[in-house]
Amino acid sequence: MRIINTTHFYRLQKLIATDKIYFGSHTDRDRRLIGPTILQNVSFDDEIMQDEIFGPILPIVSYTNIDEAIKKVKERPKRLACYIYSKNKRTIDKLLNEHSFGGGAVNDSVMHLSNSNLPFGGVGLSGMGSYHGKFGLDTFSHYKRILDKPFWFEANLKYAPYSKKKLTLIKWLLE
Repeated sequence: MRIINTTHFYRLQKLIATDKIYFGSHTDRDRRLIGPTILQNVSFDDEIMQDEIFGPILPIVSYTNIDEAIKKVKERPKRLACYIYSKNKRTIDKLLNEHSFGGGAVNDSVMHLSNSNLPFGGVGLSGMGSYHGKFGLDTFSHYKRILDKPFWFEANLKYAPYSKKKLTLIKWLLE
């Protein structure tokens, strides 16, 4: 994958701990290329887990207790996305409902990103708004809301004093 600029290339290259490489790690500085890389035996204390990666590096963090894993994730800033691969409905629901992220998928990741019918975007420091299709247009558009009321009618219904009859009528109109 070609990295957008030299600064990000070096930032990503620095995140690849050579003692944790399970697969990949091919880099080409002159062309700013980093091949897909999987890191194993990663902990939440490792440098790669301190910020969003935005590159072709996948750190694998093992856990034995889902509650501990969720607790560790919740200690960090909100994430762009969450992907879970599991057949256990309780585990899936627990993960998806107990921490904040922009969007995600169950047992897939590519379709979430590539489907223009699903908004893609983060929350908090991970980004605001949603992108893809109409969602992106809405994010980058500012809609002016205008109320254009004519002068010829002004109901005193909305002004005090509010009698019991007036309140009953207002409630009826708002139902």
